[in-house]
Formats: sequence, C-alpha cells, structure tokens
Amino acid sequence: MSFQLEPSEQLDRPVRSSRLGLLREPDFAKLWTAETISQFGTQVSLLAIPLVAISILQASAFEVALLGTIEFLPFLLFTLPAGAWVDRLPRRPILIVGDLGRAVSLTSIPIAYALGGLTIWQLYVVGFVNGVLTVFFDVAYQSYVPAIVDRDRLVEGNSKLEVSRAVAQISGPPVAGGLIGVITAPMAIIADALSFLGSAFFVFRIRRAEPPIARSGEGQTRRQRVSGFLTEVRGGLGYVLGNVYLRNIAASTASSNFFGNISGSIFLVYAVRELDMSAATIGVVFGLGSIGGLSAALLANRIARRIGLGPTIVLAIATGLPAGLLLALASPATAVVFLVVAAALNGFGGVVYNINQVSFRQAITPERMQGRMNATMRFIVWGTIPIGAVIGGIIATITTLHTAIWVGGIGAALPILPVLLSPVRSLRDMPAPANDETVAAPTNLPLGDQPMVRPDAG
Repeated sequence: MSFQLEPSEQLDRPVRSSRLGLLREPDFAKLWTAETISQFGTQVSLLAIPLVAISILQASAFEVALLGTIEFLPFLLFTLPAGAWVDRLPRRPILIVGDLGRAVSLTSIPIAYALGGLTIWQLYVVGFVNGVLTVFFDVAYQSYVPAIVDRDRLVEGNSKLEVSRAVAQISGPPVAGGLIGVITAPMAIIADALSFLGSAFFVFRIRRAEPPIARSGEGQTRRQRVSGFLTEVRGGLGYVLGNVYLRNIAASTASSNFFGNISGSIFLVYAVRELDMSAATIGVVFGLGSIGGLSAALLANRIARRIGLGPTIVLAIATGLPAGLLLALASPATAVVFLVVAAALNGFGGVVYNINQVSFRQAITPERMQGRMNATMRFIVWGTIPIGAVIGGIIATITTLHTAIWVGGIGAALPILPVLLSPVRSLRDMPAPANDETVAAPTNLPLGDQPMVRPDAG
C-alpha cells in the first residue's frame, strides 16, 4: 500500500529496498524490540491471571468477568483526559513510566501468593492499576509511532509491530501454559513483570527527538487552565465525531469489542468448566490460532493494495461472525479444532483491520491532535469492553455460560454495518498526510462541526 504523497515529498523520499526496511533504523528497531518483549510477556498474564481466579481462588463466572471489567474500566474514566495530557507532554517518558509501573503492580501477585495472602480483591486492584497505566501508555504509544516513523511508512511500521504481536501470540500461549503447569499461575506472572522492565529499557534507549510540545496555560489562572484543558478534551471528541470516516470506524470497532467481550469475558471459565480444557491445551489452542494473525501481518499490505483500503477494512471485520459462531458450536470433542479455527479467523481479520484502520487514522491526523484522536478512539472502542464483560458475566450467571457465548457469537454480525454503510467502504488508497492547518483550531468548533479530512479520490 502506498500513501498519496505530495509531489515534493515523492521526489525527496529515498527509495528503500531493504527487506528489513524500518528495522534497519535504530530507533524504530528499539521500539519494535521493546514491543516484542512486552508482547511475549503479556501472553503469560493473559492466561495466568484469569486462571489464578478460576483455579486457585475458585471465582465464579461473574467474578471472572468482573476482573476484565475492572481492568478496562480506566478506559472509560481516564482515556479522554489522558489524550489531552499526552498532547502536552513528551511521549517517551510516559511509555517508560507505564512499563515500570505495570512491572511493580504485577510483581505483587506472586509475592502475595507466596505469603498466603492472595485474594480476588488484589487481582481487581492490580487490574485497575494496570488499566490506568495502560490507558496512558497506549495513547502515548500510538501517538509516538508517527514521531519516529515517516508518515509514508506508517503501514510498514504498524505491520512490523503486528508481526511481533502475532509471533508472540503463536509461541507465547503454549509457553505460558507450560510455565503455569510447572511453577503455578501466580509465579508465572513474574515473566510478564520482567518483560515490562525489558520494554522500558529499550524505549529508554531511543534517541530520536520528538516534535516540540506546544506549551499552554502559562500565565493563566487555575480556573483558566482547567477550562482550557476541558476544551482540548472536547476538541478531541469533536475531531473524531466530526469526521465521517473516524466515527464509523469507531462504531464498528466499539460494537465488535462489545459483543466480543460478552463471550470473551467468560471464555476461559467456559473452556475449563464446560469444554474440559487444561491450561496447556488452552495455550496450544491460542498459539495455533494465532497463526492467522501472523499471516495477516505479512499480507495486510498486499490485500489492501489489491482490493483497496475500504473493502479491506470491511471484509476484515466481517470475519468476527464465523469466529463467534464456532465458539458457540464447540463441544468437548470438537473444542480444539473449532477454537483453533475461530482464533485463526479472529486473528487474521483483527490484524488486517487494525493495521489498515490505525495507519489511516495516524495518516490523516495532524501531529498536535494525535494524542487526543487516539485517546478519543480508545475511549469509544475500549470503553465498550467493560460493559460487554459485565453483561457477559450477568448472562452467564442468570442463564448459562453457553448462552453468553451464543449471544456474543450472534452479535458479531453487527460490527460490519457502520463501515459497510458509510464512505469508509469506498476508500481506495491511503490519503495524503494531514498537517496542522488541515484542522485549524478544532477546539473552538462545536461537536459535529469539525472539518472532515477527506482522502484523495481514487
């Protein structure tokens, strides 16, 4: 996929033919290494923390669902102000503090377990603290990538980062399952804590300077600063909701996360208690299923080049329906095959979708709006996760685990509608990069009146 660059940019860009591409650039290589290490560690906690609740603390389906709800609750509470803060501060220190804070938080779980004092309430506290740190980290991270990657190479950069994620999702879960079997779930979480330390180390070593941060609020009263801060937050909302492409992408992603977490929040309880799967088997299933995500990371560029950016986004999110139905149709005898295929479909569609829509968002958004745009998108699309998780837990409690899986699977048919029935479907190529003049003074316009950044025709 290629960006529609201005003629002067096309002439000034050197031709890069190395197969390593951005990995030959030291600062991107450090960011990629940090993300890769962190992603491998994350696979351990994704499996270990729910299994601590299920197998060691004997938590109910609702208590397990609540664990996911609490972890994502900060995305409802803090994402919008985080975007305004990220646009006021250097992004690299935020990434480092986020990594170090999560390492400390996770370490408290094996310590409490070793001392015999681990409770479900501690898991809730760790989930909430990590959620707050992840809010700031993720908003800063997505806003930091365009600062170290030229905008005509954002798809390449995001593809390489997704390859890391996909490889971690393939090899990480089997290793996590085996590690849990050998040293128990609480102690296995140490591996994730160490991965955050490794990530912080490599981010610390990045040397490329970020664009200057525009200072605001100097010489103002506290009330004026608070008012200005709230105006900036509102400006981010207006920018996203006033852009027909961004708001429809947000609607699709948010509804996908909502229905996905109705079933996803209780999936491990369902797998352990109804499908009779062990931690090792679940790890192998997740690992094999993640081959779909790796394939997508390698092919996302080619798919979008062949059929266009919009059709790629539409078809990618459509893979959620068959994946969700396979989860509901699985039985103890067919669980491994059905779940591997479901995970592969979900991984393939999700990665193709994310690479293209995230690169599109980054490309059309001016640098000074990156933090607020990413924060607003996170608020909308991840804010539905705790809501879906609570509803999944309630459905599983008052009916059955299988019913909750069915509701999530059937609901997976709906997220395609916002992008299918909007101008998103007609996008062909990546638009020209935006500049600060493209969205002049967005904070002074009412919601819905933001000028829309339209892609070049054809």
